[in-house]
Amino acid sequence: MLYVVGLGPGEKEKMSLEAIEVLKRADVIVGYSTYVRLIKEFVKDQQIVSTGMKQEIDRCEKAIDLALSGQDVAVISSGDSGVYGMAGLVLELLSKRKEQLEVKVIPGITASIAGAALLGAPLMNDFCHISLSDLMTPWEVIEKRLHAAASADFVICLYNPRSKGRPKHLARALEIIQQYKSKETIIGLAKDVGRQEEQAILTTIEQLDETQVDMTTVVLIGNKETFVAGSNMITPRGYPL
Repeated sequence: MLYVVGLGPGEKEKMSLEAIEVLKRADVIVGYSTYVRLIKEFVKDQQIVSTGMKQEIDRCEKAIDLALSGQDVAVISSGDSGVYGMAGLVLELLSKRKEQLEVKVIPGITASIAGAALLGAPLMNDFCHISLSDLMTPWEVIEKRLHAAASADFVICLYNPRSKGRPKHLARALEIIQQYKSKETIIGLAKDVGRQEEQAILTTIEQLDETQVDMTTVVLIGNKETFVAGSNMITPRGYPL
């Protein structure tokens, strides 16, 4: 049996009971070394297979091989394994290999949802996720998606917004978004959600300090109705108040 487990944003309180139970009873846990450290309290006699960044295919291939040998294997992802996580890769590899293996995907709280809770209620109407990482999606495609989402006035959740290797992607994304949204549009930054250093920052497109944004930040860009009340970012659902 192969489980693909979403760990949520980081702290055990935001992990599902099902995820914890799967980790406790698995024979093998496979994951990125940073994520393995997050679950150390649930690890006793399990075999641990950990790798560094950019070794996702090797990691999932190893997990499949171990599960095919008869062991219960848990592949771990941060957030939700079906949102920029390992669930799709595991299922793609199995399809390509034409292997018959029972797979169960265990959901987790993805960063945008945890970040939205930290910021208030910014996702009360239609919203979308867009990753600014062009490692596997061409930047031209990302730009088309930004145009489409902004022109439709979605609340936009930006994943992987800014890194040392991609220092200008966020600025370019905001240039596109400002073609459709005003510079007063509310932006919420959810940083290091679920960790001791978590932080919520409310600002606007015009006033955003990009140096506050890194790879541990989710950027939530409001729609034309989004407003701030006290410390809360709110997108109205549409109730007649």
